Amino acid sequence: AAQGTEIDKLLSDQIILLDPCFNPDGLHRFSTWVNMHKSKFPSGDASDREFNEPWPRGRTNHYWFDLNRDWLLLVHPESRGRIAMFHDWKPNILTDHHEMGSNSTFFFQPGIATRTNPMTPPENQTLTAEIGKFHAAELDKIGSQYYSQESFDDFYYGKGSTYPDANGCIGILFEQASSRGHHRITKNGVLTFAFTIRNQLKTSISTLKAGHNLRTELLDFQQRFYKEAKSLASQDGQKAFALGSKNDKEKLLKFAKVLSQHQIEVRTPNDGIRINGNQYNEDQAIIVSTDQDQYRLIKGIFETQTSFTDSLFYDVSAWNLAMAYGLDYQALNSKVAGGTTVLNMDKVSESNNRTVPKSDYGYLIDWRNYAGPKVLHQIQKNDLRVRVATEGFTAQTEGITKEFPAGTLFVALQNQSKSEPAIFDLMTELSMKGVDIYDVDSGLTPNGIDLGSNNFPVVSKTKVLMLVGNGISGYDAGELWHLFDTKFEMPITKVESGNFSGVKLEDYSVIIIPDGSPSRMSGTQIERIKKWVKSGGTIIGLQRGVSWLVSNDLSYAKIKSSDTNDKREKIRPYQKSRADQGARVIGGAIFNNDLDLTHPICFGYELEELPVFHQGTKFYQAPQSPYAAPVRYSSNPLLAGYISKDNLNQISNSSAVICSSIGRGKSLAFSFNPVFRGYWRGTERMLANAIFFGSIIRGNTCESSDEE
Repeated sequence: AAQGTEIDKLLSDQIILLDPCFNPDGLHRFSTWVNMHKSKFPSGDASDREFNEPWPRGRTNHYWFDLNRDWLLLVHPESRGRIAMFHDWKPNILTDHHEMGSNSTFFFQPGIATRTNPMTPPENQTLTAEIGKFHAAELDKIGSQYYSQESFDDFYYGKGSTYPDANGCIGILFEQASSRGHHRITKNGVLTFAFTIRNQLKTSISTLKAGHNLRTELLDFQQRFYKEAKSLASQDGQKAFALGSKNDKEKLLKFAKVLSQHQIEVRTPNDGIRINGNQYNEDQAIIVSTDQDQYRLIKGIFETQTSFTDSLFYDVSAWNLAMAYGLDYQALNSKVAGGTTVLNMDKVSESNNRTVPKSDYGYLIDWRNYAGPKVLHQIQKNDLRVRVATEGFTAQTEGITKEFPAGTLFVALQNQSKSEPAIFDLMTELSMKGVDIYDVDSGLTPNGIDLGSNNFPVVSKTKVLMLVGNGISGYDAGELWHLFDTKFEMPITKVESGNFSGVKLEDYSVIIIPDGSPSRMSGTQIERIKKWVKSGGTIIGLQRGVSWLVSNDLSYAKIKSSDTNDKREKIRPYQKSRADQGARVIGGAIFNNDLDLTHPICFGYELEELPVFHQGTKFYQAPQSPYAAPVRYSSNPLLAGYISKDNLNQISNSSAVICSSIGRGKSLAFSFNPVFRGYWRGTERMLANAIFFGSIIRGNTCESSDEE
C-alpha cells in the first residue's frame, strides 16, 4: 500500500522490527470475548457485557503476567527471546504502543521529567521531545486530541518504553484511549475500534519521519552513549559488585545468566572473596565489574536510591535484582581479578550435582538448595515418608562429620513403600535437579538431635488449593501459579470463590488467599474453611488476603495503629492534592527484615537479614506471643525505593509474617508478596516453608485468641 508514496521512501533507509503483541495469550482472550459479544447494532453502553470481560481479563499473558514488566527480569521465555532480538539489532528507536482508559485521549512521551531514571542521559529525553514534535505535527493534521509530559514516566527499567533508555536507544510510550470493544460511548463521544487504531498508525508514521530526519542525531547519540560508559565507570567509586551464596549456588548461577542475557559480563573471583565479612570460594561467588559497555544498565540493576525529587511513580520505585535473589552482595571500591566467565562456570553448575553414595540407613537432603521444594514434592509424590529437622545437628556421611542445619530433610530406608534400591535410584535422580543429598549410616548423631527424635517430625503430604476470581489480584494469583508450575513442578488447584461449594476440603492440606478479597463466597463456605483449619489445615494469606483472614476470624494479626496525632491538616493548594495522595502510596520499595533462623518459616536461610519487596500501607504490630513473628521489618528498614516519612515510621519494627493458631490448624499472614513478578527469589523459600512446614509449627508459639 505504501509503494510510490512518501512512506515507501521512509522505509527505504530504515529497518523496522515488529513485535505484534506483548501479551499474546491475553490478546486471544480479549478478542474472543469482544467478538463473541459483538452486535450488528451496538449500544455502545459501557455497562454492556462486551466491555466487561471476566476475571482475569485480557491484559495478561499465560500465568497472568504482564510481559511489559518483564524486560529486565526475564522470567518468561517470550521476554528472553525479545531481549535477544533487541541486542542483536540494538535499535535507535523503540515504540511501545498501549491503551489506557476509554475517557482519555492520546499520550506520547516524553513523560514527567522529574520521574526519569537518573542513569538515563539527559540527551535521551531531549531526543524524545524532538521526536514528539513529529508526532504532534502528524496528529494535528487529523485534528486528534493528545497530550505529553503530564503523566507516565521513564523510571523503571523493566518496561518496554524504558529498558531501551538504558541501552542507547530512545524508548517511546504511546497510550491510546481504548474502546474496550468495537463501539463505545465515552465522555469524548463515540469511540470505535477503528478510531483507536488511527492515532497508533499516525504516530508510527511520524516515528518513521523522525527516524529519517534525525538519523545523524540518533546514530551519534548511541555511539556516545557507549563511549561515555567507560569514562563514567572510571569516575565512579563503585568499581564492581560482588555476590555470593554458599549453599544455594543454583540461584547464584540463575542470577548470573540473567545478567549475561543483558550483555553484562560476569566472572568468578580468582581466589575467592569476602563479602560483608563472609568468605566465599571462587565457586560460590561472582564479580560484576562496572567497567563495561553496559555500565548504565549495571548501575540500574544494582540501584539503591532512596531520595527522590518526585514522590509519584507509574510503576515500582525499586527493583534491585541482587536483593531480589536474596544474595549476599556488596559494592566494591576497587577492581577484583576475575577468572572464568559465567557461561563457563562449570564448578557452579556442577556443584549441586554430586554423586550420591548408597546408604544402608537413609539420606539427608540440604534444604538450603534452591531446588529443595520441587525435590520434596517428588519425594512425597513417590509416597515416601520424609522428616524435617527442627534443630541443627551433625552426622557421619562419607567418612566425615558434617554439620546440618534446621530444615534438613531425612528419608529413612525402613518402613517405606519402596525398596532400598528404588529409593537409592530416586535419590540419585533427584540429586540431578540441583540438591545436595548425603548418605547416613546411623540414626545416632555425634552432636545435636538424633534422626529418630521428635524434633524430626514427619512432613505431611502436601496438596494446595488457591482461591482465584473476582476480588483477587490476577497478577498475584498468576505469580503463585507460575511458582508452583515452573519452579516447584507441583500442581496447584485454582478454584473460583463462587464455585467453592463443590470442593472437598478434606483433600487439601493448604489453602492460599492471594492479594485481595474473595468476593463471591457465602458465610456458609467461610464457616467450612474455619472448620477445616481448626481440624488441622494450614491457611496462608498474602497482602490484602491477610485482611480477609482477619475479618473472618482466621488470623489474629492486628493492624499497627498510627503514631501520629489526629489533628486537622493545614490548608493545601488544590493543585497538589494528587501529588499529596500519591506520596502516601508505597507502589513498591525494598525493606530489610530480621529473621528468626530457628523458626520453620525461615528454614534454609543462612543470613539473619533479608530484603523484602513491599507494596501497600498496611502494617502489622508485634503479636503478643514473642515467637509468632519470625520475620520482622528492622528498625531502619529502607534499602531502596520511595516511602513517606510517616509510612517509614509505621513499617519500622512491624511484623512481616505472623503465625496464628486456629484450633489444631495454622494461619500464616504475609504482609508482602513473596513471589513478586516471579523474580523475587529471595522470599520464595519463605512461602515454600509455610506450605510444607506450616503444620509443624508448634501451636503454643503462635498468636491465639484471648479465649484460648
